[in-house]
Amino acid sequence: MIEVLAKLGRGPVFLAGEVLECVITFTNPLSASSTSASSEMLAWASAQIHCQFHASENRVALPPSDGSKHDVQAENETVFVPNRGERGQCILSTPPKILFCDLRLDPGESKSYSYCETLPVDGPPSFRGQSVKYVYKLTIGCQRVNSPIKLLRVPFRVLVLHGLKDYQFPQDEAVAPSNPFLEEEEGLKKDSRLADVATELLMVATSRRSLHLYNISNTRGKVGTFCIFKTVYKIGEDVIGTFSFSEGDIPCLQFSVSLQTEESIQEEFQRRRGQPVSFTVHARHQESCLHTAQSSFSLPIPLSSTPGFTTNIVSLKWRLHFEFVTSGESAGTCLVRGSQSEAVTWTGVEQMEVDTFSWDLPIKVLPTNPILASYVSQFSSTNSITI
Repeated sequence: MIEVLAKLGRGPVFLAGEVLECVITFTNPLSASSTSASSEMLAWASAQIHCQFHASENRVALPPSDGSKHDVQAENETVFVPNRGERGQCILSTPPKILFCDLRLDPGESKSYSYCETLPVDGPPSFRGQSVKYVYKLTIGCQRVNSPIKLLRVPFRVLVLHGLKDYQFPQDEAVAPSNPFLEEEEGLKKDSRLADVATELLMVATSRRSLHLYNISNTRGKVGTFCIFKTVYKIGEDVIGTFSFSEGDIPCLQFSVSLQTEESIQEEFQRRRGQPVSFTVHARHQESCLHTAQSSFSLPIPLSSTPGFTTNIVSLKWRLHFEFVTSGESAGTCLVRGSQSEAVTWTGVEQMEVDTFSWDLPIKVLPTNPILASYVSQFSSTNSITI
């Protein structure tokens, strides 16, 4: 029996373009109750990253894939196929890397191997939507002699920051003498610089503030104004906005604000022409506001949510969805006098004519620091199997 343990040292969330590093440990455990421990042999072990795509058959019409070669390989249990047995299509994969050949482990002995691979920058982000899913996994395959291959899958999350792959690093180190023994260290330094550049780009994009004022009105007149100071956010931030009803001609009885994502399938892949898009609500605020001069809301963008993106099949956009309930009467008729005595009691009317209308405000949501997103990830940094 051999235990295989895979550990992602920095956590299970990465930016596209970063280097994923995983330490894989093979152990021949020495049990205290075992009286006849023996050495164990493994013929080989390899590792590979792949992205698996799955689409809802009711919503997405995909062209037939040419997967005959993969199907033939999948029937052969001696061939390393990382996505064997998984649903959907493998749309992206890195070249497989051999960890070792002919490994012998004595009782109680362990050996560790480090797997490093740069995540492709041209792939989609991790996403689990109502119509499509993009799932990234690191698969470690190992095999005993004359035995089928065993697979250990390590799921992880990928965030994509558009424009990061086009960033040109300064060539300030070009005059420095090169050292062939420091290639690995230089690779880690570049990976660290990539994360720093991403953090800087995100800070610049999301820290810009300017006053955006919108007049809220319906067919009968002005209801109020809405103020927001920015429309570009990172996941994990709060969307904050304020309302002013003091200058409105039409009394607003109630409003609600929903933070939503809009998942739409590209027209050529729609199962039915003109099929509706899918909406997901991530946060919502509702408030009664009759005779309220000003109000505000704060909606958190979940760290586990997916920033906006577009592929050839699906598009994900973010928006604020507003719903307003206004009175069909003037503000003064919304209260009635309860009695004619000196002690006057004002009460709300039992029935009232109302109008409702909605409004959508697009916003842009970007990724955040992957280390921060790792704290709320559903994936574990450590995975293991026994073979």
